[in-house]
Amino acid sequence: MNNNKDQVEQKRVAVETAMMVKLGIDLHAEDAVVCRQDGDQLPKPAVRMEVEDLLERVRELIAAGHRVESCYEAGPCGYTLHRGLIKLGANNRVVVPRRWDPEGKRVKTDRRDAQELCDALDRWLRGNKSAFSVVRVPTEQQEERRAVGRQRAMLVKELHRCVVRGHGLMLTAGVRAPARWWRPLIWIEWSTTLSAELRKRVETWQRQALQLEKEIAQWTKRVEAFGKHHLVLKGIGTLTTVLLEMEVLDWNRFTGRRQVGGYTGLCPSEYSTGLRRRQGSISKHGNPRMRHLLVEATWRLLKWQPDYPPLSKLHAAIGARARKRAVVAAARHLAIDLWRIHTHRCKPEQIGLQPRLSA
Repeated sequence: MNNNKDQVEQKRVAVETAMMVKLGIDLHAEDAVVCRQDGDQLPKPAVRMEVEDLLERVRELIAAGHRVESCYEAGPCGYTLHRGLIKLGANNRVVVPRRWDPEGKRVKTDRRDAQELCDALDRWLRGNKSAFSVVRVPTEQQEERRAVGRQRAMLVKELHRCVVRGHGLMLTAGVRAPARWWRPLIWIEWSTTLSAELRKRVETWQRQALQLEKEIAQWTKRVEAFGKHHLVLKGIGTLTTVLLEMEVLDWNRFTGRRQVGGYTGLCPSEYSTGLRRRQGSISKHGNPRMRHLLVEATWRLLKWQPDYPPLSKLHAAIGARARKRAVVAAARHLAIDLWRIHTHRCKPEQIGLQPRLSA
């Protein structure tokens, strides 16, 4: 009987002494600056420490029965720290980067950023969900799949740079290069018109462009290999379908069409005051890679599926500016329709799209 009373008393003391520890972490490649707040007390001064020391302190806090809540900004350091904190039992959040200077004092230090993160975390835990935006952290498998698509995108970007640099060298010499000038057949026939010195300089970029094309072809096959037995829409193709899926991670993460539109960044910006309402260009607050893929897919649908209803305004648009606005609006509708299709809310035929099965 006395043993039971002792156990109850120990649990009561443990609950009373346990507290919520909030950590605002400004993460860097070599170390981290951490601001700590115990319960409802004022935050303590930020301290710089190694990541290993941070994990060790979190392990000690959790072993002592405390609840650890933390956050840090998404960045080049990835999600290694997040997974380490979650594994220890802490509740960590990776948040969208922003300027932590609400008063516009134009003062930015690591310690101030850590303190602002800690303060925002405190407000977020109290129910103010506008304190910051939480990033959806992919699983390790999802991150590996997405890295394949992003690797291909980086190679495509490097190929474009090589082509533009070679074209710029020739344009400086008064020579206009033909389309796809770096391709072997065109280069052999056309490069004889260049001077010997100019040809040597341009040939450097031509060789790099050819090598990058080979690399892109290999990575394209790897991306498309993930698209076997996927539902693919005519005109969008397996490659774009898989790349969109890699960026979204999971279409079921969205609970409504507004979330889908907001994630694409294709929603109009707004400046309204009083009785005046003004909407401007798109907000671009979202995933830029997904936005690029959706706009490209919309232009292809204009050729392969011209009867798709959201394209009606694009057909009627006159002028480059009007067509750009129309294609952005259609791309936003396309994202919402893809969400409906992949979450089985409707079939492609019901919204005017023709599907096909990828090979």
